[in-house]
Amino acid sequence: MNIGILLVAIVGGAAGLLSTLYLALSLPAVLIWKVYRKIHLGIPITR
Repeated sequence: MNIGILLVAIVGGAAGLLSTLYLALSLPAVLIWKVYRKIHLGIPITR
């Protein structure tokens, strides 16, 4: 295989993996933070 194509595939795969991990971790964190604020501070979840 061409080294350039292999390098592009590795970089593209790593970018996809990192963006997927970010979304998978940040969504539950935001939801937990909003529920925490609702319970302890009385702030509406949609705010």
